[in-house]
Amino acid sequence: MAGLAASFGSGAMSNSMDDIAGQAQAFFVIGSNTTEQHPVFGTMLRRAVRFRGAKLIVADPRRIDLVDFATLHLQQKPGTDIVLLNGLMHIILQNGWEDERFIAERCEGFEEFKETVMRYTPQMVSETTSVPVEKLHQAAEIMGTHKPMAVMWAMGITQHISGVPNVLNLANLQMLLGNMGIPGGGVNPLRGQNNVQGACDLGGLPNVYPGYQKVTVAEHNRKFEAAWGAPLSDKIGATVTEIIPDILEGKTHALYILGEDPLMSDPDTAHIRKCMEAVDFLVLQELFPSETSHYADVMLPGASFAEKTGTFTNTERRIQMVHKAVDPPGEALPDWKIITRLAKRMLHGRTLSPDAPYAGWEYSSTADVMIETAALTPLYAGVTHERLERGERLQWPVKALDHPGTPILHVGQFSRGKGIFHPIDHIPPAEEPDEDYPFVMSTGRVIYHWHGGQMTRRAQGLLEVYSEALIEINPDDAARMGITTNGSAQRVRVSSRRGSIEAQAWVTDRVPPGMVYANFHFPDASANELTQAALDPVAKIPEYKVTAVHVEPA
Repeated sequence: MAGLAASFGSGAMSNSMDDIAGQAQAFFVIGSNTTEQHPVFGTMLRRAVRFRGAKLIVADPRRIDLVDFATLHLQQKPGTDIVLLNGLMHIILQNGWEDERFIAERCEGFEEFKETVMRYTPQMVSETTSVPVEKLHQAAEIMGTHKPMAVMWAMGITQHISGVPNVLNLANLQMLLGNMGIPGGGVNPLRGQNNVQGACDLGGLPNVYPGYQKVTVAEHNRKFEAAWGAPLSDKIGATVTEIIPDILEGKTHALYILGEDPLMSDPDTAHIRKCMEAVDFLVLQELFPSETSHYADVMLPGASFAEKTGTFTNTERRIQMVHKAVDPPGEALPDWKIITRLAKRMLHGRTLSPDAPYAGWEYSSTADVMIETAALTPLYAGVTHERLERGERLQWPVKALDHPGTPILHVGQFSRGKGIFHPIDHIPPAEEPDEDYPFVMSTGRVIYHWHGGQMTRRAQGLLEVYSEALIEINPDDAARMGITTNGSAQRVRVSSRRGSIEAQAWVTDRVPPGMVYANFHFPDASANELTQAALDPVAKIPEYKVTAVHVEPA
């Protein structure tokens, strides 16, 4: 089953947004355009800098808006995050700014980790990342002398073939500084969608049951088999980035896509089109006809957030109650009702075990679903609609009905006992610039549009502000190619080894020379026509952030 959150990891913010904004003495934001992609939290960070004097370090190849509030901007080359982090930790160790007590009492693997980072000298790191040596020292000093420091990241860190090592290295940094399990600290991935955390929590990943209970553990299998009355496999499934390409390998024959538009959001669009043309059967559950809908055999009309009652789990692990404001139009139904009806039809005529309490899909409301979730998922054991309706702030793990939830993770000890330092070496991007494709293209969203734009491109007010795809290009590169912001040379053609797009140029110093930035909101000029399906070997997430391209006037 494609869709949901299959290509995202199970990480979550260890601390809460208000805790970070109120308690952190320093912020390190890397690979997150926070003010555009998480604007509420971005505002909280800006206010902390302005009114509390908190230090802010931003590491991003682009000069994003948050840089205007930053104490320091580290403008590393795309794909060099590991080198940058190792270099900063080298300087921290060199100056004795590490938390020796935390390392000794709560961590293991330190010596091998230290041996690795000490090879990353400031000069070598500067040459690889293009960050000046003096800025490396300034950043390391802020990190080492301002505690607690909170680290935040988003898909600028994870959407690489080195996504998992990038995240592990950020955990290394926070353990090195003793910033784990304390107010104002932690490792804090900012999730990319409003309920991607909830989708992962409730089993929208191929290797775990709800609550991150591994499918490879026999005890977990037995528990869910007994609850659901069906035999279950102990084999890890495939992610969306594997399922769709497997169509052409004859391994995937049908897709059930719920609220996802692979034609817009997956890499290498031309290849995705071939897969969609070849799949035997495609069911699409959506609000509006999307680019993927052209290939659907059956379309099921889902309901929007304003047309259903239930819960979302947000980026800080907080379970939040939402209520239907209006009825769904026509034959549209909340997703859980559609899935329940399908399941019951598939069960028709089967004799169910009377000992399997949740085999019959007998739900009268989403409150019933939450009761089942609490019964089977230790993280949600104490969550009920009644508690949420009373206004209780519940952040998992909520271990029992009288448990208050867990605003900060890893207090006292890590879930596995001691934290592990991981020695992480630089992993070059899968594709780097060369003579034929001398530019690096990075991709992402803009504040006015969302993913494939199926909703935002239907909002006239948003289109009036941002009506077409724009390619950000540095003024020096634009001048060299004769690209201007007016006249006949204002459009550019960007090409990779997989395709070409044409779009309006936005000449701006937001990007450095040698780099362009594109989005994937508009079908006629989607950056994913150019991106590649090179995957992180563990998380299977594509390397959207580094693509070698050629740029010329259109």
